[in-house]
Amino acid sequence: MNNSVGNTARLLGAGLRALLVLTIVCGVIYPLVVTGIAQVAFSDKANGSEIKSGGKVVGSELIGQTYNLPKKDPNNADEAAQPDLKWFQPRPSNGLGTNTLNTQYQLIISGATNLSGDNEKLIKQVKDAKDAVVKDNSTAGYQVNPADVPADAVTSSGSGLDPQISPAYAKIQVHRVAERNHLDVKQVEKLVTDNTSGRILGFMGEPGVSVLKLNIALKELTQK
Repeated sequence: MNNSVGNTARLLGAGLRALLVLTIVCGVIYPLVVTGIAQVAFSDKANGSEIKSGGKVVGSELIGQTYNLPKKDPNNADEAAQPDLKWFQPRPSNGLGTNTLNTQYQLIISGATNLSGDNEKLIKQVKDAKDAVVKDNSTAGYQVNPADVPADAVTSSGSGLDPQISPAYAKIQVHRVAERNHLDVKQVEKLVTDNTSGRILGFMGEPGVSVLKLNIALKELTQK
């Protein structure tokens, strides 16, 4: 009996000591080491890939944002948000042409509706979104060809958080942004070019335009 109690006590003691050591190593030392390495070697990415403007954090390179006009009634959840057309617009996030559960780039909601390509609701949303893109971006001197509207202009990403648009979608918006901000088209075209990133390592993925960086550059240009 005494031997049994003694063995049990020794096993419990060894288990508690192992728990204490592993807690310190895995729960304290390891996280501190990894955090320290991340802060030294990849501080920008470790802190959320923050983007600053005027000395203030205005967003992240990883998360898209909306550029909408203020609601007439901020307390009315049913009132549809209207895009502020003086800014470059991101991928759809207002329900038009989306295939996502995320309608306002909310971090807590990320995921797709999984509607099939032949779903009537999705087809109608895409058609409505395409009509809106053509209407919103056609100006007195520039008419958008419906055939030139790219897929990312009428569909959201699977997460609904994509911060980039294709160069083709940015190009369609150039004339409208230039007209709304009283700028020369070539000035706005240069902004798009300057904020377009190429494929990773030259062959992975597709070129993209950061909407947030593009609108920050646009704001700086209009304030000159």
